[in-house]
Amino acid sequence: MNGNIRPDSMARITNLSLANEFIDEQVKLVRQQVGDKKVLLALSGGVDSSVVAALLIKAIGKQLVCVHVNHGLMRKGESENVIEVFEKGLNANLIYVDATDRFLDKLAGVDAPESKRKIIGGEFIRVFEEEARKLDDITFLAQGTIYPDILESIKQAEGKKAVKSHHNVGGLPEDLQFQLVEPIKLLFKDEVRVVGEALGLPHAMVYRQPFPGPGLGVRCLGAITRDRLHALREADAILREEFEINGLSTKVWQYFVIIPDIKSVGVKDESRYEGWPAIIRAVNTTDAMSATIEEIPYAILHKITNRITSEVEGINRVLYDLTPKPTGTIEWE
Repeated sequence: MNGNIRPDSMARITNLSLANEFIDEQVKLVRQQVGDKKVLLALSGGVDSSVVAALLIKAIGKQLVCVHVNHGLMRKGESENVIEVFEKGLNANLIYVDATDRFLDKLAGVDAPESKRKIIGGEFIRVFEEEARKLDDITFLAQGTIYPDILESIKQAEGKKAVKSHHNVGGLPEDLQFQLVEPIKLLFKDEVRVVGEALGLPHAMVYRQPFPGPGLGVRCLGAITRDRLHALREADAILREEFEINGLSTKVWQYFVIIPDIKSVGVKDESRYEGWPAIIRAVNTTDAMSATIEEIPYAILHKITNRITSEVEGINRVLYDLTPKPTGTIEWE
């Protein structure tokens, strides 16, 4: 299975038997490609990179070096959780890099979505190059690229405009110093989960909510500011907490908050209060190529609204996005 186009003959991975066949094939291909060299993995802690990590550990063991970069665009408690799960739970060879200031300085004043994605993707590679120079024999970079990333990032033969470039596809610099290892790049998200189960990863990890590589950078719309990013992180944490409490975390495929760079007039403490709107998005899908909107009970939406507007400084409105994919994409940027 070479190239970036999925063969028509490739069967959908719908059960553990097919997943094990896929794993066996990829283990052989990875060993052939890598030999006795070391591989650097961009480990975000999401489903895709976690499955790649487990697959590569099976294939090459301690030749894998996992790097988790905190770019300052993670969800609340995300990096701490990655360290807990992978370093302590899975005994991974993990390097943690806090590059918050570095990324946010690079992104200052940048409002174009594609520019933000490419800055984040390019800076990720630079961080990995720096970490690789501290190690011996690092010539390969592993990524959790999946098929929808490729489909949405390249212009197809009929000349359709690309939906967007993903940081791990369109955001890669031309002078990349690594050879890429992308064992799940021809899989859809539902297939990745089946492979993760076959690899023995915990159910909670395999069915963890997807999180984009650029993180909150594509949910803090327009030019990113630290105060709006902080508000976004806190509002998103409230949404996730309430979904968990109300049994929606296992019912909804992906749910998150978006904060655009606009303000409206509100009232707080009987005074005029200009604040940002927090936009909630909750969608269901199987392959990420299309998505439907989850109907959330009004009582839950009211509670989430009250909590966000009262607990998060800078937000004075909460909205609910009812747009399916298509015509909208899952993310806003």
